[in-house]
Amino acid sequence: MKPERVGLFRHSTLLLLWLIAGGTQSVWPQSDNAAKPEIQQLQGKLELMQTQMQQLKDEIVALQHAEQQPSATEVALQAPAAGTPVTEVATQTQEPAAKPAAEATPPEKGTIEIYGFAMLDSGYEWGQTDPNWFDVVRPTKLDSFPDEFAPDGKVYFSVRQSRFGVKTSNPTKFGDLKTIFEFELFGTGVDAGQTTFRLRHAYGELGHFGGGQYWSPFMDIDVFPNSVEYWGPTGMVFFRNVQFRWMPIKGKSRVTIALERPGASADQGVYANRIELQGVKPKFDMPDISFDARLGRSWGYFQVAGILRKISWVDLNRTAERDLSDTVWGWGINLSSNVKLGKSNTGRFQVVGGEGIQNYMNDAPTDVGIENNFSDPRKPIKGVPLPLVGVVAFVDHSWNEKFTSSVGYSLENIWNSDAQAANAFHQGHYALTNLLYSPIKNVMLGGEFQWGRRVNFADGFNVNDYRVQFSFKVNFSKTFEY
Repeated sequence: MKPERVGLFRHSTLLLLWLIAGGTQSVWPQSDNAAKPEIQQLQGKLELMQTQMQQLKDEIVALQHAEQQPSATEVALQAPAAGTPVTEVATQTQEPAAKPAAEATPPEKGTIEIYGFAMLDSGYEWGQTDPNWFDVVRPTKLDSFPDEFAPDGKVYFSVRQSRFGVKTSNPTKFGDLKTIFEFELFGTGVDAGQTTFRLRHAYGELGHFGGGQYWSPFMDIDVFPNSVEYWGPTGMVFFRNVQFRWMPIKGKSRVTIALERPGASADQGVYANRIELQGVKPKFDMPDISFDARLGRSWGYFQVAGILRKISWVDLNRTAERDLSDTVWGWGINLSSNVKLGKSNTGRFQVVGGEGIQNYMNDAPTDVGIENNFSDPRKPIKGVPLPLVGVVAFVDHSWNEKFTSSVGYSLENIWNSDAQAANAFHQGHYALTNLLYSPIKNVMLGGEFQWGRRVNFADGFNVNDYRVQFSFKVNFSKTFEY
């Protein structure tokens, strides 16, 4: 029996005995005056016993209250004094200690999200464009001389924007482990013009480190307008690249530094068919180095990004009299921002400048151009990184919960080298405006007017392209916990 229960039993017994004794004394007769002193003495004892009885009642109440709380002994057993050996604590109690709060709380669950959309694009083009790029506006793919892709005017249908992706997130002691695998149906490269699976993202991230194919830090995807045209503004930096990145600061404001897969293209210009150039091969022995730094605020954000790249080539047919091997450096600075213009408008802006960064642009031909260098017989021609500037300015507007619009303009200008062909791409213009409608959640349809313009380097040729496009899009997404 617990100590407090023994005490309670003892005091209750004493109280019962006192009541019996006190009750007996209270009925004794008071027959004569001789008994008065004895009666007074008994009355005094009665008052004393009444006082003791009250004390006993108070003790009983206190013991009953203490029985509802852990005893000092139990507390001592559950919380041993500092320095008590663990083995000694185990022998003091047979009741298991309560689990710590961290163990009692179940671990956070991981998630997997399956998402994507099916999208139909249809429209009419008044001008001409490379047939492999029939459903997008790319100034570099417009005709570079009259009727190169004749005839004018055609209707087009496409589902190549349709997309499928899987994202996962798992908590670890090192931070969240995230992955993304995403595909679309827009063929490029050797698959240009086809409707086929194409990898967009294959990327994993743990805490402050990430690796795989993902958006280059040199670009800002948030500049892309709310449009249905797939390719996007010609003067925008837009490139998904294989990379390893470090993100020392994450969140609304952020800093990212990355090492990216190198690569570049060159224009041999008017010497493209010379046999002397057949042995010139590219060499990339250093990764591209890129970074971004974003300052997030209630009004939007401002971001600065940069890149440095080494572009080399080796003349495998070099002789003592001629060696066309060389190295140039490409660099770029990209300034971008989103600005809230009232409750219903968002401005999307970007200005980029640099040399030899065409590989990172949304719609640019070559990073290196060819330049005459007749003063050096051993190197009569040389490659130079082509300077460029790109501008993006769009405003997205929400009319209400169901209707939105976007309007804006983009420009890309390249300073060509003197040995490039006269019809080399020099300048591109891009603009659009639209009205999009979402009748229910995850469904969008709407129409868009698009314009593209190409300007050649030196022959004075330029061309405009106009389109009207109608699109229908249905999104899907499902998240599972495990």
